[in-house]
Amino acid sequence: MSELTYVERAARVKLMIFDVDGVLTDGSLHYGADGEALKTFNVQDGLGIKLIQEAGIQTAIISARTSPQVIRRAADLGISHLHQGGHDKLTPFNALLEKTGLSAEQVGFIGDDVVDLPILARVGLAVAVPNGRKEVLERAHHTTTAFGGRGAVREVCELLMHAQGTYARVMAQFLV
Repeated sequence: MSELTYVERAARVKLMIFDVDGVLTDGSLHYGADGEALKTFNVQDGLGIKLIQEAGIQTAIISARTSPQVIRRAADLGISHLHQGGHDKLTPFNALLEKTGLSAEQVGFIGDDVVDLPILARVGLAVAVPNGRKEVLERAHHTTTAFGGRGAVREVCELLMHAQGTYARVMAQFLV
């Protein structure tokens, strides 16, 4: 049996999981006068997440860092599965599989750093951003052309919709 292409893998995704720093953001941390770390999110990435939800794909965030901005962003986007804190991302990933009843092959994950490797090694669709660490890039099924925080998430969302044949239906509301 031949190895599946990344498009064939994308066609099977029922749940897409996003890392935050370096994926939903460009990885920069800006500190305010009070010491609070600030993050910048891309609005086109956010719309991409909303569009795949309309297409029937569940969404989740698993992040090693803890941030109130991520809680707010997840709420704004209707992302119901959120786990923050700790470099062990595999435990919340396994809990998410149990909660959703999905197999690892039905899940996609986009990451950029070595803490993402345990999940990337398990999912059906492992995606990296081009500025990710070498170890991540070597193990990904697909690497986006856009960088983290600069459209990589939107690119993955559109890939999923094209692979699953839902792009035209979901985009019809805008292409009048």
